[in-house]
Amino acid sequence: MARVAEKTVKSSKGEVYAGTSDAAAERATGRTWKTWFSLLDRAGAKRMTHPQIVSIVSEKYRVGPWWQQMIVVGYEQARGMRKVHERPGGFQIGATRTMAVAAARVYTAWTDSRQRSRWLPRAKMVITKATPRRTLRVQWAGGPSRIDVTFTSKGRSKSTVVVTHANLSTAVQAERMKKYWGEALRRLEGYLE
Repeated sequence: MARVAEKTVKSSKGEVYAGTSDAAAERATGRTWKTWFSLLDRAGAKRMTHPQIVSIVSEKYRVGPWWQQMIVVGYEQARGMRKVHERPGGFQIGATRTMAVAAARVYTAWTDSRQRSRWLPRAKMVITKATPRRTLRVQWAGGPSRIDVTFTSKGRSKSTVVVTHANLSTAVQAERMKKYWGEALRRLEGYLE
């Protein structure tokens, strides 16, 4: 994996790694980021693979599966072993928007090409799998990246749409697509409302 300089993000809740605040990590695992990094450094994690580090967090410290991944990804990012948004198969980003529109209507705005062209013009995408009003799987621009879209009803006239764009080739492309999907979901909301 590419090496990057250590990166710490500060927020009102302390240091943030893997999108998780120090306070949240401590609440969930009983340890702060600083403590986790010290424990993993002493275990030699800088020279280990991701699964090897997960094994330590799981077996030695008895952390559950979701938090194992959060702790290890945070450690890898802090130590320059992983870039932000990096996954084993490339880079992955997500965008979420809650809007005052029924989930069925949001789903149709994605699946009806005429409607989609109004808020997502010139998008080269092919829907490869669909669960009506719930999920879409999309091949993006004829390349290796893919999109998963989830629609969640929050009542008769409120819903949340989550876009996960995976298999992006670079950190720069990931940042560009994160911005792209944030803007696209704002346009979708404007179109529907």
